[in-house]
Formats: sequence, C-alpha cells, structure tokens
Amino acid sequence: MGQVPVLETERLRLRCHQLDDFAVYAAMWADPIVTFHTSGRPLTEEEAWTRLLRYVGHWALLGFGYWVVEDKATGNFIGEVGFAENKRNIAGWVHETPEIGWILASQSHGKGYATEAVRAAVAWGEERFGAGKTGCIIHPDNRASIRVAEKCGYRKFQDARYKEHPVLLFMR
Repeated sequence: MGQVPVLETERLRLRCHQLDDFAVYAAMWADPIVTFHTSGRPLTEEEAWTRLLRYVGHWALLGFGYWVVEDKATGNFIGEVGFAENKRNIAGWVHETPEIGWILASQSHGKGYATEAVRAAVAWGEERFGAGKTGCIIHPDNRASIRVAEKCGYRKFQDARYKEHPVLLFMR
C-alpha cells in the first residue's frame, strides 16, 4: 500500500488502512450511534470487512480512496475520511464525481476532528483532481455532517433519494 499518501494536520494523521485496524474499524461500524445516519443500522463484521476491502481497492484501482484517521499524539483510531466512486444510482448525481465521506468513532464526535480531517482530504483532492468537482451525500437529519461539509466549502445543490431514503447532495 505504498501508493497511499500520508497526510498530517495539527492533531491528526491520515494513513492507509492496515489489517491491524480491523478490530477497531469493525467496532466503529457496529456502533448504532455511528451508523444511525449512514447505513441506518450497525454493520456485521462481514459487512465491515467488505467495506474495508472496497476502500483499499479504490487506492489500487483508482488512485484515491479512504484513509484511517488517527490521533498523532496517541496513535488511537479516530475514524476514516476519503474519496470514493460508489456508482450510486441517485437522480442528479454525476458518476465519475469523486464522493468524499467521513465517519468517526462515537468517542471522537464533537472535537473538531471531522472538519480537520475533511479539510486535509479536500486539500489533497484539489491537487489530485485539479479543477474537477467533488461531492458528498448526507442524510438531511445529520446536522453535524452538514456543518462539516459547509465549513469545507461544500454547498447543497439538490434533495434526492437513495435506497428509498432522503439524502442531500452537496458539491464543491
């Protein structure tokens, strides 16, 4: 996984996923607080494993993907942030637009980590994708993620539905 760049902010390190991350990764995705606005339910270990492999595969095939977000001072797992091409079937969404996403372990909520990590990813994305746009998809009730998106320059452009659920489409 040498092609995954390491990004650093004042408090955070964004790095590639490793097998040793899986236990805390699966625990994060099994937490109903974390998954409330994403999958809508905790993920099984099998589902978390598939998600992890998808993110690693993005780097191998597309040259972008998700990073693990860790605390620089302690090395503790905080969550993940990155870009994906999910081939979502959403009216109004432009395929081939890199989709940024972020998710943090519940003990890391409310500390400004998401905004700090997303800003680092966006800066990397501007270099990687050039003048191209990036977008994100957020559940309308997820006020914390909407605030992070707006602080990082994303603006809502459309209400939509994804898998029978309402979502907001943002573009930067």
